[in-house]
Amino acid sequence: MNRRYFINILATQDLKEIADYFTANSVEAGEQFFRKFDRRCEQLINFPTIGRSYAEIRSYLRGLPLDGYIIFYRVLGDGVEILRVINARRDLPSIFEDQE
Repeated sequence: MNRRYFINILATQDLKEIADYFTANSVEAGEQFFRKFDRRCEQLINFPTIGRSYAEIRSYLRGLPLDGYIIFYRVLGDGVEILRVINARRDLPSIFEDQE
């Protein structure tokens, strides 16, 4: 079975905001961040449970840290879905409440 990762619309918006931040501050740091992000997502395909459980927010929710952000995802039958990429200092439960 060919496992892969999907980036949903909210995570795509998060990544665009992160890219805009890096464009304004450091393109090189941004390129580094996105290379690491890509590697993290590849890791998730092979080891979908390496991220910690955030079951207190959502039963299926897992998260993997990356440079001050958390890649939130859920495990699917054929891979993982990247749900959000959020600054770790934000109020995480409230972000997911807004998505009800």
